[in-house]
Amino acid sequence: MARAIWSGSIGFGMVSIPVKLFGATEGKDISFNLLHATCGTRLKQVRWCPTDEQEVSWSETMRGYQYAKDQYVTLTDEDFEKLPLPSKHTIELSAFVKEDEIDPIFYERTYYLAPDERGEKAYALLIRTLEKKNLTAIATITIRKKEQLCALRPKDGALMLETLYYPDEIRSQPEMDLGSVKISDREFDMAAALIDLLRKPFEPEEYKDHYREALSQLIEAKLQGRDVVKSPAAREAKVLDLADALRRSVEAAKKDKPKRASRPRTRPAARRATRKVS
Repeated sequence: MARAIWSGSIGFGMVSIPVKLFGATEGKDISFNLLHATCGTRLKQVRWCPTDEQEVSWSETMRGYQYAKDQYVTLTDEDFEKLPLPSKHTIELSAFVKEDEIDPIFYERTYYLAPDERGEKAYALLIRTLEKKNLTAIATITIRKKEQLCALRPKDGALMLETLYYPDEIRSQPEMDLGSVKISDREFDMAAALIDLLRKPFEPEEYKDHYREALSQLIEAKLQGRDVVKSPAAREAKVLDLADALRRSVEAAKKDKPKRASRPRTRPAARRATRKVS
């Protein structure tokens, strides 16, 4: 099992539930190193002090907050540890809400919360109560030197912890005035018909990262000295009559629906559904 990135307890009234926090998601992007274009040598990223004109080791660094141009207040690891934050060690449940009351824009990252052996009964009790009440718990947790709002929800017999953005971290949406846009009944009916044709249960295993797959094939082709196959040209964007475009889309979806319906579906023994907000 992966190493816990945080350990502490859940505060549930007078009940304390010892738990450990584990990452629930991981990126699968293909990573690259920067090379010198003239000789192919892998480049080093160094911490450079322009005043002393020398490389600086991690042991010689410190964090500084710039409060004015070229003026800093410095903080040490001890300063961070001294911050009076109970959430460094305790996830205190402060409220219980319906999950659909939390707009998805607030979700940042998903974690698993696992109990210590001595906390299994209280942990199970909390999960079953949340499931029965259909509620999500709101709390705070301090990880990576930052106190974050979080939501605890039951999922497949475990507690998921979702870190949340604070309201002042959510950007305002662009200004739009759609009140003057006119949509005919015909356009609405065809848009609704197209949505109904494409409507189906969400099956995460049906989707894959086509970009990563194509990039892997490109790398493999280069390794084997093969010619790289060019991708087909992107469709030219044409300005069409909206109703005509919708009509064509509905007709295409009707033709494709039998093909999609005949595809066998394989369900994994245990599926996990997670959110990304990185």
